[in-house]
Amino acid sequence: MVITSIHNRRVAQAARLKKRAMREKDRLFLVEGAQAVREALATPGVVRELFFTSADPNEGSGAQRSEEVLEIAAGARVSAHAVSPGVMAHLTSTVTPQGLVAVARFVDVPLSSLAGWEGCIAVLVEVRDPGNAGTILRSADAAGAEAAVFSRSSVDVYNPKTVRATAGSLFHVPVVREVDGADAVEWLRASGVRILAASADGRTSVYDADLRGPVAFVFGNEARGLASEFEELADDTVRVPIAGAAESLTLAAAASIILFESARQRQSGESLTDVVAGAAHDLRSPITALKGFASTLLSHWDRLDDPQRRTILEGLAHDAARMEVIVSHLVDAARLRAGSLRLEPSRTDLLEAALSLRDEWSGWSGFDLSVSGKPATALVDPAKLRSMLLAMVESAQWWGEEGPVEIAVAGGQNPTIRVSRRGTALDPARASALLRPRRPGPGGGSKVGLSVARGLAEAQGGILDAEARDGIAFTLVLPPI
Repeated sequence: MVITSIHNRRVAQAARLKKRAMREKDRLFLVEGAQAVREALATPGVVRELFFTSADPNEGSGAQRSEEVLEIAAGARVSAHAVSPGVMAHLTSTVTPQGLVAVARFVDVPLSSLAGWEGCIAVLVEVRDPGNAGTILRSADAAGAEAAVFSRSSVDVYNPKTVRATAGSLFHVPVVREVDGADAVEWLRASGVRILAASADGRTSVYDADLRGPVAFVFGNEARGLASEFEELADDTVRVPIAGAAESLTLAAAASIILFESARQRQSGESLTDVVAGAAHDLRSPITALKGFASTLLSHWDRLDDPQRRTILEGLAHDAARMEVIVSHLVDAARLRAGSLRLEPSRTDLLEAALSLRDEWSGWSGFDLSVSGKPATALVDPAKLRSMLLAMVESAQWWGEEGPVEIAVAGGQNPTIRVSRRGTALDPARASALLRPRRPGPGGGSKVGLSVARGLAEAQGGILDAEARDGIAFTLVLPPI
């Protein structure tokens, strides 16, 4: 049966979704065209029902695509209703309808769901043109972006023209909507995301800026650009350099270039130079302390008593051990990036390794370290296990706030070592960010230790995770025997 009346109940309920107020009330929107509907159907539970016109065999591949989509809908048990061309024209917003319209449920996600992601995020502030907004979302999808944020001042992502411009990418990229732009930027920054404002007069060329790691690009209005308050909120402003005589680029074109340059840089990975730069402060601190202790011993030896000499020698031992750990991490980082890391995995008792580290740690750190659990055997390189444990213990000591660092060993099918300390100022996103090489400069904890530990874990088929709840905790899961 073909529906021929625009007053049909199903048709009327679908057609009302062309108005934003009705979309918000029903939390439903329209998806037009074979490609977009196909992508919507690929997400289980999103498509509520489908309207179609009988395909004209003379349309060739277009008719074939429509038939394929209808088969997919039937397989997903989605109701499909045949309608006349007049009804289809009433449902769609295009001059030449493609013959397929789906009613879909909202797919946006809350801002809090973006915590802990490591890629790039596109933030749209006062982007009013549906075509621009949809194209930016499509480019974000193609560039492998983690998400897109549509501020309350931007066009509705469920506007039919915006949906059509995304060409199905709306169903691939998590989208946050209806949030205040400034609040979203502040939340992302607090979650460990760098904020880069896109501006025609940006301070840094997009090709010179470091676009790797967790970063949010803020794009502004097509005519006025980005408001000054967002440039002030940003860590830096970036621009797309123009070599020719063109006065400017369209917003969608500039955003696409920035997103794809970020993708190119991410694919190249962290260079060894980045890792060494991140460790510069870590290296400088113990070197300075070693020089100071040695200078004091040389110049004041005769005036120092035995307890004072012992204290200084213990300080030397502590900083020498700290240097050994940092250098070991840098060597492993170089080998990981060069693909030349050599592993010698063997049956290793994790509890025994933890107890050995406790004795070593207490000998030169002066900090409490407790070990609990039962013997657990894993297949792991013992030397690399020590390196991973040192990074976990040191970070737990730094980022935890109360009591001793605790190592808990568990066996079974997934041999596990959990290193924790009570109390922390970190939230889950910032805790997760510790597993990546951090930017150079002063600040808490090692800049590279945990990132190298994660690389060593993954190289041996394991996993290293970080979490922040009642305290800070690092969990290493290793392959069993």
